[in-house]
Amino acid sequence: MQAQGVSLCLLGVMLFLCSVHARGLRRCLISMDMRRMEESFRGIKNAIQAKDTFQNVTILSTSETLHSIKPLDVCCVTKNLLAFYVDRVFKDHQELSPQILRRISSIANSFLHMQKSLQRCQEQRLCHCRQEATNATRIIHDNYHQLEVRSAAIKSLGELDVLLAWIDKNHQGTSAA
Repeated sequence: MQAQGVSLCLLGVMLFLCSVHARGLRRCLISMDMRRMEESFRGIKNAIQAKDTFQNVTILSTSETLHSIKPLDVCCVTKNLLAFYVDRVFKDHQELSPQILRRISSIANSFLHMQKSLQRCQEQRLCHCRQEATNATRIIHDNYHQLEVRSAAIKSLGELDVLLAWIDKNHQGTSAA
């Protein structure tokens, strides 16, 4: 009877340590004011989404892709999605409104800051990219490439709230208050 109790206790401790380790890897990266980015996006969301001609198509939100990311893959997927937005979406989008452009630039600068944090994390070998993480980001890239470049950029910008909420949820405790 005591051996069974000790075994259960050891199992509990092992599960706790594994969850702490996984949470530590997941949280290795960002200290950003997510609310400020969300506020910037809310200020342009309606204008961006009004330009979206493919209302029934999604790039990020279809996905179970983001919702099925395991804690060990959060750092890698975050890194890949930030790079995707910085290298593709923000560059592909052509905006004429100075007000919208300022807010997009503010968000892009925040993404660059988060990328630098992730780079340091990766240099310390705390941000691993497993095949599942690579597959998840490939699905998002494929969704993007199925649309014409301008439409894909608008669609991706219109879904920024999905990405920001996912980052905030998966990096709770690392965002600046």
